[in-house]
Amino acid sequence: MTPDATALTTEAQPVRKFAHATLTSAPLVAGRRAFCQHRDLGVTAASDGRMRAQVTSGADGMTKPTGWHYHVCESEFVYALSGWVDLEFEDGQTLRLQAGESLYIPGGMRHNETRTSDALEILEISVPADMGTVPCDPPQGWKPA
Repeated sequence: MTPDATALTTEAQPVRKFAHATLTSAPLVAGRRAFCQHRDLGVTAASDGRMRAQVTSGADGMTKPTGWHYHVCESEFVYALSGWVDLEFEDGQTLRLQAGESLYIPGGMRHNETRTSDALEILEISVPADMGTVPCDPPQGWKPA
């Protein structure tokens, strides 16, 4: 049974729009990391800010760790399209996210990106779109696992 599309939009909910991004229509925008380019896929506008989707690309690799931080959001999803990124997490876990792998980070979880491959391309999705980044100290007694 096909759901009634009118059920998706009401007076209480903003209208959500269809979005289609291409390499020529998806603009480069400012992002959280100066060493990367961020391509906006149009999801923020189409979802009225409920979600953000960007492709983040870097060609020169990370020159120093980002520093410990957390995001003020509900969630962040990352899918590695090419290359890799090394991360540390507040529970002592470290991992290398490589091409073809994904990562879900709940909002508020402290983490640190420490290294990337020279060429890196990842798809990043956040809920909501306006995701704050808050620098913080490493977790007390933190040691990599």
